[in-house]
Amino acid sequence: MSPEHKPRRSRVVTVEPALTQLSKLTASETHRLDRAIVAISVDPRLGVPVPGTLLRDYRDEIDGVRIIYYVTALQTITIVAYVEA
Repeated sequence: MSPEHKPRRSRVVTVEPALTQLSKLTASETHRLDRAIVAISVDPRLGVPVPGTLLRDYRDEIDGVRIIYYVTALQTITIVAYVEA
């Protein structure tokens, strides 16, 4: 019997515009955003596709977080392009 493996998390990379947005967030906002980033790293399909693009739009209405991102072809890297908390 082979051992069970947990799903592999993708590596998250944040591009410059999102980094600039992150620098303006409070500690509480950053904490809420971190939870959302972990969620999409575990399951990159959480966000809804943005029509006509490779982008996905993830919104967590409870924490008030929005992340625009795309995932590489092998789903090993999630690239965050926009954050809102």
